[in-house]
Amino acid sequence: MTSKIRPAKGAPYARIMGVGGYRPVRVVPNEEILKHIDSSDEWIRSRSGIATRHWAGPEETVAAMSVEAAGKAIADAGITPEQVGAVLVATVSHFKQTPAIATEIAHKVGAGKPPAFDISAGCAGFGYGLTLAKSMVTDGSAEYVLVVGVERLSDLTDLEDRATAFLFGDGAGAVVIGPSTEPAMGPTVWGSEGDKAETIKQTVAWDVYREETDVRFPAITQEGQAVFRWAVFEMAKIAQQALDEAGVSAEDLDVFIPHQANMRIIDSMVKTLKLPESVTVARDVETTGNTSAASIPLAMERLLATGAAKSGDTALVIGFGAGLVYAATVVTLP
Repeated sequence: MTSKIRPAKGAPYARIMGVGGYRPVRVVPNEEILKHIDSSDEWIRSRSGIATRHWAGPEETVAAMSVEAAGKAIADAGITPEQVGAVLVATVSHFKQTPAIATEIAHKVGAGKPPAFDISAGCAGFGYGLTLAKSMVTDGSAEYVLVVGVERLSDLTDLEDRATAFLFGDGAGAVVIGPSTEPAMGPTVWGSEGDKAETIKQTVAWDVYREETDVRFPAITQEGQAVFRWAVFEMAKIAQQALDEAGVSAEDLDVFIPHQANMRIIDSMVKTLKLPESVTVARDVETTGNTSAASIPLAMERLLATGAAKSGDTALVIGFGAGLVYAATVVTLP
């Protein structure tokens, strides 16, 4: 039987066209964290590489930070807000189950009435968004897709938890994905390991407040050593697989932008992947902390803004975190 359905018509390939970022005004040094935990600046730096992080103020909401980053990405892409055909927002710190914050962001950036939805994939959320956006562009359901990674993790930080109090920061990063005449986004290697879901989690579910009113506000907690081992050994394999799928060798690579979880994890992955010294490595975690879904686009934006990376560079990006979930791909920088 011959199908009567007209095939979709999209671009032959997709690429990142523009990037933007927003970091909250308030900078929080380790000394401020040490008011709440028994530790030291030296210990925090040696364990995580973090010296400072940005925490959002009352007006720097998830939506407000996203709109700022998105506006920069749209301008950098050289398109108008009206041309945005879809909005995808990766976040775990928008506290309403519904509606999706993506719909508010789409409206506030002036995107008209595009499809808009949130992605709850933790620190891999931005990578998931890249993959979905690429498919939308090549399928033809949207010509330009706005992908935002945004977090206010200070709202989910237990300042008395010695293992995590110093880790998290706030911010938003965004990219515009659009059509390309040549390959500029490689195949995505992504997945999940649900048997390890308890290693990073929210301390209590929201529905506990139906029965108990004296429970502390939820925070993010993790089994640090288990997460470190998984990230260092397993995610290096995923990163290498993404390189192989894209047909790119370590020697061909210009830039490595891993999720900014921990400096020790980043350095270990560089060593395991045997990346040449010529490869620029994002180490934004030192001054931004772990911003989960926002960490990769924020690090990308800073590398390009400072000249550490340049337009046209070949970059390996990999996100990994709660779930446990992961996503890695090779892209051409805008």
